[in-house]
Amino acid sequence: MSQDESNKAGKRRGTCAPTRFGTGRSLNDRLESRSGPLHLFFAFLLLAFALTMAAGCGSAANTTAKAAEERPSSRVTVLRPQSFLFEQTVSATGSLLADEEAQISLKVAGRIQSFQVDIGSCVKQGMVLASVEPQDLELRVQQAEAALEQAEARLGIAPGGEIKNLNPEQTATARQAKAVLEETRLKRDRTQELGQEGIVSKAELDAALASYGVAEAQYQQAIEEVLNRRAIVVQRRSEVAIARQELQDALVRAPFNGCVQQKIANVGEYLNEGAPVLSLVRMDPLRLRLQVAERDASAVRTGQPLRFLVEGDSTRHPATVKRISPAITPEGRMVVVEAEVPYQAGLRPGSFARAEIIIKGQDAALAVPERTLTSFAGIDKVLVVDGGKVVERQVELGRRQDGMVEIRSGLTREALVISAPRGISVGQPVSPES
Repeated sequence: MSQDESNKAGKRRGTCAPTRFGTGRSLNDRLESRSGPLHLFFAFLLLAFALTMAAGCGSAANTTAKAAEERPSSRVTVLRPQSFLFEQTVSATGSLLADEEAQISLKVAGRIQSFQVDIGSCVKQGMVLASVEPQDLELRVQQAEAALEQAEARLGIAPGGEIKNLNPEQTATARQAKAVLEETRLKRDRTQELGQEGIVSKAELDAALASYGVAEAQYQQAIEEVLNRRAIVVQRRSEVAIARQELQDALVRAPFNGCVQQKIANVGEYLNEGAPVLSLVRMDPLRLRLQVAERDASAVRTGQPLRFLVEGDSTRHPATVKRISPAITPEGRMVVVEAEVPYQAGLRPGSFARAEIIIKGQDAALAVPERTLTSFAGIDKVLVVDGGKVVERQVELGRRQDGMVEIRSGLTREALVISAPRGISVGQPVSPES
């Protein structure tokens, strides 16, 4: 590139190109290596040209700076930090949990026939969740009912007849044994009378007495048999009830109102008794479990109101302290506090929660609206107007309430805080307006 082309390129870039000659040696090198009037004349000409170019570049820089100073400043809305009445609170963190959570298991062994719900389904208490193939259970019911009918027939009562007040002596077995006993008693009495008159021998009298003893034992045995048969009927009826209950248990029902959290088994899978098939959680009310630092726990009482928000949701939900643990956890020196929360859309068990427990009345503190804050890498800042330019101030935040945030340090009451800091850069000239 020639010297003229280099100078033109320097002008286009707004900078001054260095003046070099020949193979790259500087002007001083030329002056030291050459002598004579002609050479000195050309050297002075080149020096004058370089000084002219430098003056031109300096003039351009001054023009740029002057244009920046003359650029009109932007108008921004500002406000001053003000006193705001904050409620005295204790901060706590924790989790939102389901009030109840249960794994619904099979009460009978069998093969899963169908599911009536899936993950996310909300159910009412008693609603059918799944079913087991009922064929084997139906056969057991029929078998138990047949055994019951047989036992009732042996006892001599109608199917389903009352046995609680059943008199054993009124049964056919007992009446038959009693009739035999009465007959042998009469025979014994006649034989004794005849024996006293000398009409019958002593052997016949002994035989009559023996027959009466046998009949008496048979009658007692008949009574015991009736009692045994009555107990068997009670047992058979219990077996029928159990078989029918197992048939009903083939339908897996919800033990409480809730939503299905997890589906564990699949259709066609054979499961033993007690195997889990679903996981169910109660969604209303939810349980808010918080951890309060030991130094703040003494101020927390049951019945105190609190506000909390969950991760990913800016809505503050109200609740009330219901339970306080009597012990302090040794790991983090925390006290567990629980509250009950009515279910609302957007609240999910397992969510991380931040809460403020309101322990006393209100006190005044310096505050600014939350919209004035900017945060980066965990550092909170505000933009203020100082000397007609935008200046960044780092602040320490405190309590938040009704869109206001407490400023613990970093600002004074006289500061002009920019109300809407988006799109405004530090150092930018601005004109404040209220």
